[in-house]
Amino acid sequence: QVQLVESGGGLVQPGGSLRLSCDASAFTLNKYTIAWFRQAPGKEREGVSCISSGDGTAYYADSVKGRFTISRDNAKNTVYLQMNSLKPEDTAVYRCATVPSYYCGYRWHAPSEYDHWGRGTRVTVSS
Repeated sequence: QVQLVESGGGLVQPGGSLRLSCDASAFTLNKYTIAWFRQAPGKEREGVSCISSGDGTAYYADSVKGRFTISRDNAKNTVYLQMNSLKPEDTAVYRCATVPSYYCGYRWHAPSEYDHWGRGTRVTVSS
């Protein structure tokens, strides 16, 4: 059974950094495209970043471009989201999601494109 488990969330001050991890089990991550989404209270789920399994191409939402970096370690079956220069508006529950595809595609930011999800890790940016 495909399973994704996120970790690394927590409370951080504005301007700080966190690294989220998405650990995959029961499937080989290098054949799957992985994305990170987030959802703040009262807001819709937002696609944050996606990394293709085929060539490692990464995509980012405009709101995080230049501050967040997605990467993958296929040997560890893990995808990371390095978040720098965090802002209060980054506060949300972050979830990783996967689909058996080599590329993110132009609809990578749409939750409906993914068929397996983790339960999420909470990130709070506050002073």
